[in-house]
Amino acid sequence: QVHLVESGGGLVQPGGSLRLSCAHSGTVFSANDMGWYRQAPGKQRELVAAILRDGSTNSGDFAKGRFTISRDNAKKSIYLRMNSLKLEDTAVYYCWLYSRATMREYWGQGTQVTVSS
Repeated sequence: QVHLVESGGGLVQPGGSLRLSCAHSGTVFSANDMGWYRQAPGKQRELVAAILRDGSTNSGDFAKGRFTISRDNAKKSIYLRMNSLKLEDTAVYYCWLYSRATMREYWGQGTQVTVSS
C-alpha cells in the first residue's frame, strides 16, 4: 500500500520561502514519477512541478524560476523549494505519485500553504 505524507506547509509573507517535503512508502521509490499539484479555493487542481524517474522535471509556468523540485532516493522523499512566494500561491499542495508498473496514481493528504501579509 502506497503512502505519501506531506509536511512543510504554513503561513508565509509575500516574498518569503517555504520547503515542502513528501515522504513515500510502499513501492520502489526510484521507479516512480512524483510531483506536486496544488488547488486553490474555487479553482482546479494544477501541476506545480514533477520529477520523473529518470530525473527530468517539468513545471507549471507560474513555478518557473521560483520553485524547484528535487528528490532524494535514499530518503524516499521529494521536496519543493518555493521562493518569492506570492499571494496567488495560496493553496493546498498535494504530493503525487505515478507508478508506471501498476499505471496507478496516488495522492497525499495535502498541506496548506498560505501567503499573506
